Amino acid sequence: MLKVIPLGGLGEIGLNMMVFEYKDSMFIIDAGLMFPEDYMLGVDLVIPDMSYIRANRSKLLGIVLTHAHEDHIGALPYLIKEINVPVFGTSFTIGIVKNKLEDHGLIASALLHVITTNETLKIGDFELEFISVNHSIVGGVGISIMTPYGRIIHTGDFKISSSSLAGIKTDVNRFARCGEQGVLALFSDSTNVEREGYTKSSQEIAKTLSAITAGLKGRVIVALFSSNISRIQQIIDIAGYRGRKVAFIGRSIETNVKIARELGYLNVPDNMEIDVGQINSLANNKILMIMTGSQGEPMSALTRMAEGRHSGVKIKRDDTIILSSKFIPGNERDITNIINKLYRRGADVIYEKISMIHISGHAFKEELKLMINLTKPEYFIPVHGEYRHLVLHSRLAEEVGIKKENVLLAENGQIIEFDENGVMLGGKVTTGRVLIDGKGVGDVGKSVLKERRSLSREGFVAVTMALDEETGFIVYGPEVFSRGFVFETETGHLLQDAECVILEIVEEIGPDVPDRVEQIQRNIQKTLKKYFYYAIKRRPVILPFIIEV
Repeated sequence: MLKVIPLGGLGEIGLNMMVFEYKDSMFIIDAGLMFPEDYMLGVDLVIPDMSYIRANRSKLLGIVLTHAHEDHIGALPYLIKEINVPVFGTSFTIGIVKNKLEDHGLIASALLHVITTNETLKIGDFELEFISVNHSIVGGVGISIMTPYGRIIHTGDFKISSSSLAGIKTDVNRFARCGEQGVLALFSDSTNVEREGYTKSSQEIAKTLSAITAGLKGRVIVALFSSNISRIQQIIDIAGYRGRKVAFIGRSIETNVKIARELGYLNVPDNMEIDVGQINSLANNKILMIMTGSQGEPMSALTRMAEGRHSGVKIKRDDTIILSSKFIPGNERDITNIINKLYRRGADVIYEKISMIHISGHAFKEELKLMINLTKPEYFIPVHGEYRHLVLHSRLAEEVGIKKENVLLAENGQIIEFDENGVMLGGKVTTGRVLIDGKGVGDVGKSVLKERRSLSREGFVAVTMALDEETGFIVYGPEVFSRGFVFETETGHLLQDAECVILEIVEEIGPDVPDRVEQIQRNIQKTLKKYFYYAIKRRPVILPFIIEV
């Protein structure tokens, strides 16, 4: 039986990871992360639970990457640290991955293999062909997978546009040929299934950006995703047309630009690029800066400029800042804070809510229909989206002729089973989210997050006290102090009264009581919680520290 098991990406945007398994052959498509949600206090990143992969590591023959966005490659270093297997991707994807692995202290050049859209890759019982797709990053591919039961198409992240930039067009002819040859199942990107019509063309964005920069007397600062190489090229072309020099600012954008130039994806004319140190030596109307920070990231170049912390660039009153990316849900507050800070410094800010300066990299509804009609699959499985996206994409497939019983709405961990009789949803494997906090992987769970939320809302109260080991008398304390709970001068003698409560507890528990210290600690926690809630309707975390001397 052929098994396809999504470990992430079905029910959320991010964490994309899918296992293909037949007998003793297994490979993975993508290994992505997602950024923490608001309730995940202190968490840096979230990756899929890879327990199933660890349990079947002897079968794993390779990891195949559709493109180099973090939600498709971000979890790769954490997998490679445990399991050394070949990694396959296009030249740009592998270039980004190589740099990422080195940042994690992994030297994995021997594991990385560049694939092209003209070759066939054999992995165990599978044969893979790669189909160029248009997305908001260069080097994206969909994958045609020949399995023992027929061809499966995984679209990757894609859109279909009649006016795509050179080098990143979706190869509709290849998808159509696959459809003519027969497609058992289509796994298709669902992100923009709610959006009617077709995505806008990149040329329209270029016209808008060019119009914005016309006649500006001050500096132009463009913030975007560092992986959006095609947009960077458009901005470079506009800068050349306007007679401006270009400076790339920010580590990630400098790295990605370097890789793209080496691979021929990006062309920067001679004598056009300047570094940060040269900015102040040129007239304001001769400068265009390209940097990260469009999502209000705390350490990005734009954020540091907005807060006056950037060592090389200070915002001026005539500067025009263009945020050439969408507001990702969850980042709105950070982005608007940065916009407000930039306005306070006298700059003008242009963003997607007031001008069309960004287009999505994911197919709209009519393009999703077209993909289904091109590939003519027998079975349809929506992927890459929140649950509502998967449901709506399922309905869309039925609208264009896929039989209702042949549309499968799967969830993370669910085994999609293919055999000679067709396909069905089987049992489930262990899956979920693993939280990355600093260097800790998976050591922050629900209980820790609950404690952090409680601390953030109510603060804590600490009690320190020392008891004589022989007599049981108090020789120090009790001393009560708080953080994030109350400002003592405004609440009278609340903490002093708490000390009296503690003294009563110690009196009640005599020196002959077994495990006396532990009993006192438990009673202090229980009684102080009740006392503080009765007094001021708050529930701080109670931390008693008691020693015997």
